[in-house]
Amino acid sequence: MGVKVRIPTPLQRLTEGKEEVEAKPGTIIELVEDLERSFPGIGERISENKKIRRFVNIYLNEQDIRFLSNEGTVVKDGDEVSIIPAIAGGV
Repeated sequence: MGVKVRIPTPLQRLTEGKEEVEAKPGTIIELVEDLERSFPGIGERISENKKIRRFVNIYLNEQDIRFLSNEGTVVKDGDEVSIIPAIAGGV
């Protein structure tokens, strides 16, 4: 079954235009490493030194992983992961 991963628009050029891809279960950082194997270049935009970049938000089944176990959060078959880049700006 795998894990459904929602890819934000700015990273879809690395996933051949796909909005959703599938990855292997494991921890969040293992999932990022799996994405990197399938879509070279995506891993470095999401993580650095096995840590999620601070301007990238990741949600597991609509829960922010920062309130779970961060990169060590376990992802199972059938789960949904959303990668959301932080948006800066203001008036």
